[in-house]
Amino acid sequence: MRKTEAKSFVASYLDAWNEGNAGSVTDHLCSEGHYIDEVLHEDMTRETLFEALLDYFQSDQYFYEVMGDILCSGTTIAFQYCAKPLEPGKHSSPWHGAEFITLSGKSALEIRDYYQLPKERALNGTGKGRYVKSGLNQRGMGELLANLEQVMQREQLHLDPDLSLPKLAEHLNATVNHVSQAINAGLQTTFFDYVNHRRVDEALRLIQLDAGPHRAMLDIALAVGFNSTSTFYSAFRKVTGVTPGAYRRRVARRA
Repeated sequence: MRKTEAKSFVASYLDAWNEGNAGSVTDHLCSEGHYIDEVLHEDMTRETLFEALLDYFQSDQYFYEVMGDILCSGTTIAFQYCAKPLEPGKHSSPWHGAEFITLSGKSALEIRDYYQLPKERALNGTGKGRYVKSGLNQRGMGELLANLEQVMQREQLHLDPDLSLPKLAEHLNATVNHVSQAINAGLQTTFFDYVNHRRVDEALRLIQLDAGPHRAMLDIALAVGFNSTSTFYSAFRKVTGVTPGAYRRRVARRA
């Protein structure tokens, strides 16, 4: 990789952070890419990183800039950065970090982030600030989760293949940050896993009712909100431990 290409990638990547745009940041990862927060020991996919950044950008605002040279060797880029608070007095001091990026084509296959927070933030144990100042207490979380269950049952939102966290928050008349916190902290799962679990539950019901000529698995996948058989099979196996075909055969044997 040429140094000009490495500089261009880093500039675009940090611009996305400085714009507070979760989608633009995650767009720098390829579809199989991972972002690894070495301080919190979190390994995030594009989807989980997107959720974390929605929370982060609502609670913290910094300006990120490169410190020193951008190093590149083969498909690897390394650089140091400084994060400066945009609101003087909100946080007492800047903090520093370093990222190591492995590229696959023009996107990142892996981003490893090492950083050192100011003492006052490190003592909070918040890392880069997930759910800081969200304002959602345990009672509020319980009420939001109850509303979530009612809305999902009544409106069957998981069947919408374009359902997103912001769209769900709009249906719940809540902030994206609060909905994300309720699902992650209250249900101990991610938005994507939560939605996919409900979709798989509906697929199980359809397979059990499929007594006549079998519907194609693609038809079932599309009917419950998946966009492809590959994502359907992956989610189905994650929830049930078996493939859709194996589950269908199990149902047929019991009939």
